[in-house]
Amino acid sequence: MIVQACINGARLFDYHPALPLTAEAMARDSAACVAAGAAEVHLHARGKDGRESLAAVDEAIRFVRRACPGTLVGVSTGAWIEDDEEKARQHIAAWRVLPDYASVNLSEPDAPEIIALLRRIGVGVEAGLATVEDARRFVALADCRRAFRILIEIEEQDLSAADGIADGIASVLEDAGVARPILLHGFDATVWHFVNRARQRRWSTRVGLEDGDRLAQGEVARGNAELVTEAVRIFWQPSH
Repeated sequence: MIVQACINGARLFDYHPALPLTAEAMARDSAACVAAGAAEVHLHARGKDGRESLAAVDEAIRFVRRACPGTLVGVSTGAWIEDDEEKARQHIAAWRVLPDYASVNLSEPDAPEIIALLRRIGVGVEAGLATVEDARRFVALADCRRAFRILIEIEEQDLSAADGIADGIASVLEDAGVARPILLHGFDATVWHFVNRARQRRWSTRVGLEDGDRLAQGEVARGNAELVTEAVRIFWQPSH
């Protein structure tokens, strides 16, 4: 069980004043999050123009590793980043400063090929499952049991419906006998609900400006480190 910091995601420039968009800012923010109790960092690398870029992964990882020695660092491979399957594969194959793991969305057509490529270059696979159909597609893969982690990531904003999706995904994994570490997280309205659910299920979780900018009581956080501090407090509070 860990709390991961997801520091920027695909959020736009004006989402939050403290959104880290340069490698230097990501490094500073990551160090602050680790100091606040985050066990890992997940980031979306950005080019010089501040836009997401798979070509910028080497620089981002280099800076964050220097600031957070010994901390696992992961990146996204979302298909929208390059919006070109061949270009995305070329950029990933060209990585020389490798992340510890990379998330792959099973909803994306090229997911099996990206997973195979990550394995060839020695990067762990964090399998992103947002729907029950994603889970079925994942467990049908021959090497699904080799995943570094399963990421149950729910974007549905209705809490009851979101719980139903998460439970359905978990059932598919259990029925298939796929026992890999699970990280559960929400988005905007469901962030803190799923922090609590992850704690109850003894799964990992994550918080950060990728998923939402509000603290548990609704006020806007000053930045990623404050979100991590709140999550760590909730996640590791004594059980009664």
